[in-house]
Amino acid sequence: MSRIDFYHLKRRSLEETLPLLLQKTYASGKRALVKTAPDTVEPLSAWLWTYNDESFLPHGSQKDGFAAEQPIFITPGDENANSAEFLFLVNGSEYDCEQAKAFERVFNIFDGNDETALAQARNLWKLYKDASWEVCYWQQNESGKWEQKA
Repeated sequence: MSRIDFYHLKRRSLEETLPLLLQKTYASGKRALVKTAPDTVEPLSAWLWTYNDESFLPHGSQKDGFAAEQPIFITPGDENANSAEFLFLVNGSEYDCEQAKAFERVFNIFDGNDETALAQARNLWKLYKDASWEVCYWQQNESGKWEQKA
C-alpha cells in the first residue's frame, strides 16, 4: 500500500520545514524528488544552499543538469529524473495518484494559514484516500513539533 503524509504548516514556514525533512531523507540514503511551482524552483534551490551554514544538503535542478545523479532534485515536472524513492509536493504542486505509486512515500507540505492551500490539501486527501492510499496527517503543536492527528 502506498502512503502519503500531509504536513500542515502552522508555526513554521516551508523554508524552515523542508530542509529538515530533506536532511532526514538524505541521511537515510533515500533520494528525493521535490515538485514545486515553476517560478519557485530556482529560489528554492538557492535557499537549500544557504539555509544553514553548518550543514550540506546536495541537490540540483534542471538548470544544474545531471538529474540522474542528484540525491535531491527540484522540478516543476512529473518525471522522476533522479529515481527518487520519496516525493515532496510543495507550493501547491500535485502528482497523479497512480504515477505516485512508484514512490515509497509522498509528502504533501502545505501552508495551514492559506485558505487556497488548505482547500487543495483537502482535495488531495480525498483523492488519495479514494485511491486506497494510507493517508497520514501531521500538524505542528504549540512548540512547533509534529504530531500525528487522527
